[in-house]
Order: sequence, then structure tokens, then C-alpha cells
Amino acid sequence: MNISGAGIIGTFFHAPTREKLEVLENVLIRVDEYGVITDIHPAGDSMRTLVEAELGDRLHRLPDGYCGLPGLVDLHVHAPQYPQLGLALDEPLEVWLQKYTFPLEARYADLDFARERYTALVDDLLATGTTTALYFATQHEAATKLLADICIEKGQRALVGKVVMDDSAACPDYYRDDSAETAVTETRAVIDHIRTHPENGAGRVLPVITPRFIPSCTDEALTGLGALAQECGCHVQTHCSESDWAHSHVLERFGKTDPAALDSFGLLTRKSVLAHSNFLTDADMDRLAARGAAVGHCALSNIYFANSVFPLRHALEKGVHVGLGTDISGGPSASMFEAVRTTIQSSRMLAEGTDPALPAETRGRKNSAIDLVTAFHLATAGGGVALDLPIGILAPGYRFDVIALDTNARAGGIRLFGETAPNAVFEKLIYGTTRANIAHVWVDGLERTP
Repeated sequence: MNISGAGIIGTFFHAPTREKLEVLENVLIRVDEYGVITDIHPAGDSMRTLVEAELGDRLHRLPDGYCGLPGLVDLHVHAPQYPQLGLALDEPLEVWLQKYTFPLEARYADLDFARERYTALVDDLLATGTTTALYFATQHEAATKLLADICIEKGQRALVGKVVMDDSAACPDYYRDDSAETAVTETRAVIDHIRTHPENGAGRVLPVITPRFIPSCTDEALTGLGALAQECGCHVQTHCSESDWAHSHVLERFGKTDPAALDSFGLLTRKSVLAHSNFLTDADMDRLAARGAAVGHCALSNIYFANSVFPLRHALEKGVHVGLGTDISGGPSASMFEAVRTTIQSSRMLAEGTDPALPAETRGRKNSAIDLVTAFHLATAGGGVALDLPIGILAPGYRFDVIALDTNARAGGIRLFGETAPNAVFEKLIYGTTRANIAHVWVDGLERTP
């Protein structure tokens, strides 16, 4: 069922701030023809009867046992790495890239190879509740355009970027841009393709400038991409201080941290999302907050590759915008529900410490833990703030990007044994939801369940 130009009655949960879970119990949400929420009426509201009568057969109801959540926002997906999900996690980052990842990504020069895998990825992410994804594609212009085409066809909200990697000292001969000039020219071509696509008039799919990370790019490429970002006003995404190796590379090369270096090239803007960012200094966090740039926190993949736990709560207290990412395939799960759960677990490990040989009072980084509502907020509203898009909140003016969960699905992971308290139900939703529980997915009010 499509909700654009219609209304829906049901119970919905959202977290417009990280301090507060709001339960919209038995409300009527009305959505305009463009997929924007226009008004919300609680049960018993005097206007509700009039609105219901006005909607007529355009009024839908969630069945008993169903409830709704904002669609999940994944701030870090390596689209070409989906076939590698759950594989090849046994090496350090710099080895993993050369041994496994670059050879796989190079195969996307074959558009038939790319189409099959990209189609499966977009279908699977929608089916598991990811309504918005920030995608790294590959170095190939044509395959990146293809990924954007598939997102447009499938109706997923997406940001798609051609990966720039032109440094011959860091990138293999078989998989890199011919030159910095070529990298910038092809990035511009992808931007133009997405912005002028005849079926993307609503701008549901956006281009994003994508230097892979500083170690893979020459100064010339970074300079050119920074100028392009200023010219076109596009989003920017890259990796930042992910591991000891990556962080040290930038310090040795420029004598400054990743954020400072990116800023010097014009790549740190209100629309920049820096994946990982585990080794940010306080000065780095202040810089990100001043620029309005965001961190894409990838708790699960950080366990494998980052050599540390990102100080999430500290970053939030410093005013940094933060959302969550899966980091397919550095993270071995494509589920944003898993990203929420791992975010909580990692923060608790940072707070309490991991070395049992140390006394409790010195074992961890105190006051680092975050709670379930905060993590859920980051996966929804926080992702919207990071991208500067009106998503992740159920309120007038926001897009109706929503998932409906069937708590009674026998093949799903949710089990309610008489719980009726909203907070208890919410906790079971977040900790228990599996793909089988996701009954409907809407983007801009249009049904997108594969």
C-alpha cells in the first residue's frame, strides 16, 4: 500500500532527540502526494474525524500487532563489497584492502557483474529496513552510474559516489584512476548523471564526492575534489582516522590530523560524512562541530579494523553530528538493527574496559556508555541530521520514510509475552527485529518492500 497522498493509522515510535523516545499511539499520519508528512492527529483529536472522512478509501490502518519506526539511515556502505560480506576479516586493514577488497571491486568494470550484485544489495537493504544509504561505489564511472540507476529504479533514498583513488604508491595498477584530472572529470560526470536523470526529478538519489581516503589520493586529486565540492555543493564522504595505520599515514604525510588535512582541501563541509573517525582529538571534534560535518560511526567494523573504540558519547557532548553505518563489508552484517545493538555494546566496553588484569577504577573510560534510545536516534534522526535531510523523524515537514514491523511474525525474532508498556515493546523491537518482522517499507510514502 502506498501512503503518499493518503493517511495511515497506527502506533509509531521515534526519537527526535537522543534524550527522548516518543510513542505516537494510535495516531493518524497524513502524507501529501510528494511523500511529506503534513499533519499528525492523536486518537480523540477533534480534527481526526474530519480528516478520516476526507481521506475515505485513501486511509490505511496498520493491523493489530504492527507498529512503525522511521526508516533506518546507513551512513557507510561499500556497495561493491556486498559479495564479500562475512568473509576475509582476518587481516589488518591495509592488508585486507590489497589482498581481498581491491580485487573484488575491480571486477565491477563488468557491468553485468555489477548489475546482479548491486540489485541484490539494494533489494536486501530495503527489505531489512534501510530506507537511506550513503554508498561508496567503485573507481568505475559507468558502474557508479549504474548503482545510481538501480537506486532510482528501486526507490531507495541514496547518495552515490564514484570512489577516487589515484595514488600509484597506494593503489594497485589494475584498480586506480589514470590521473587526478581523470578522477575529478569522472566524478563530475557522475554528479551530472544523477542530477539530470529523467526519473530522479524528486532528487531522491543524490551525488556524493568520494575520495576513498587520504592514503589513496594524491594532493592534486584532493585539491580538485575540494574545488568541485565548493562548486557543486555536493555531499562529501571519505574515511577518516579509521585505524592506527591510516591515522599515522596522514600525520606523517601532512603533519596534521585527517580532519585538519581534509579541511585544508575544502572537503570538510556541512555535508561531509567522515566514516569511523576513531582517533579524533578534541581539536578535531571542535573542527567538525564548527563545520557542521558528521561522523559515520561503524561500531561493528571498528571491532575488526579500527584498533580502538570510537568515543561516541564524548563526540556527542562536543557537539559533533553522528549517525551510524554498517560499513559493508568491513562489518559482517548489513542490518542497521545490528549496528544499533553493537553501538550500545561497544560504548559499554569502552566505559567499563576490557582488560580484567586492571582494577575496575582504571579499566575503562568512564561515562562513555550510551543507551538504546540514543543509539536508535543516531540510526534514524541522527543520520538525517548528518546528511542534512528531513528524514528520521515522524513530524510535519519530514519525509514519510517508515518501516512497519509485524511483532507476530513467527519466523521473526520478536517475542512479546504480554508486554504492553511502550518502552518494553520498543526494547523488544530493537533487540529482536529480523528481516521476517519487516512487513512494509515506505520511502516518500511509496511502498518499497521487494
